[in-house]
Amino acid sequence: MGVGKTTTSKELKKILPRCVFLDGDWCWDMSPFIVTEETINMVINNISYLLNNYISCSEYENVVFCWVMHEQSILDDVLSRLNKNDCNLHKFSLVCSEKALISRVTRDIQQGIRNSEVIERSVPRLKNYTKMDTKKIDVSEISPKEAAEIIFRHIREH
Repeated sequence: MGVGKTTTSKELKKILPRCVFLDGDWCWDMSPFIVTEETINMVINNISYLLNNYISCSEYENVVFCWVMHEQSILDDVLSRLNKNDCNLHKFSLVCSEKALISRVTRDIQQGIRNSEVIERSVPRLKNYTKMDTKKIDVSEISPKEAAEIIFRHIREH
């Protein structure tokens, strides 16, 4: 949380042809915010349903999906539910230094976008991303647009 996934994804959507964007957080936008096995399963089912519909739609060539997936098991669960057929799958983790993360989240807290407990949850998760089967992009000192351009170049090269 706080590294710029959503903003980077929106920038990437602008430069990828025939692109649709899904932010997994949209599937968690509920009040009250309740995290149980039932709601987790519901959210992952909803994400999978939407992604599969985007994948099967011939009008789209690219699907950008972002969500906090700080454990390999979460990523594996989502991927196991997708009809990947003829898809080229690219997995990225946006990472940053602890200092950069605290600075970004603090700015969001001051703007009323996040609450202070986000720092307590986000900072310890940083080390988890080193274990993930993803290409890491350090966004500590680059803009979301620059991160999107790095992702775009990587996709085009592979």
